[in-house]
Amino acid sequence: FGGVPPPTPPRRYVYSWHCPDGPGFSCPFLIDTTGAYFRRDGIAGNYLGSMSPPEEDEPDAGDLSVDHDFFQERVWPRLARRVPAFACLRPRGAWAGYYDHNAFDRNGVLGPHPKFENLFSAAGFSGHGLQHAPAAGRAVAELVVKGRYESLDLRRLGWGRLAEGEPLEEHGV
Repeated sequence: FGGVPPPTPPRRYVYSWHCPDGPGFSCPFLIDTTGAYFRRDGIAGNYLGSMSPPEEDEPDAGDLSVDHDFFQERVWPRLARRVPAFACLRPRGAWAGYYDHNAFDRNGVLGPHPKFENLFSAAGFSGHGLQHAPAAGRAVAELVVKGRYESLDLRRLGWGRLAEGEPLEEHGV
């Protein structure tokens, strides 16, 4: 990318399980203090969840196979401590995919690339993507069609901060 580091896509797993005695409909998406998370998946006692591995155990991003031992050894025990009913859960399935991650400052990289003409990006939102998608989509559309931001000036999310080594700090997190 012309000397500018691109956002990296680490591999993540999502597991599904069945637990008829698990939390009810009033249970929100829950992220435990250990990093394990879960949410209900429909109305029949089904759930989805996982956690990110420690940085030193980051799985190979080139391989999209699921590590079922990761669930058995790391995720399930944390879930069962948080929700005792999960001690009796029945795993159903799992999948692996890429997490859109910007290791530099965990913020999106938006706009034209500084070295490659006609290359625009909206990537690396590190979990903020769904929240930022409407504004990011509109901003990129304005750049492509009008050549400039009109609704929101999002230049601070541009590639320049990566090239200059100046992270965009979020103080409210």
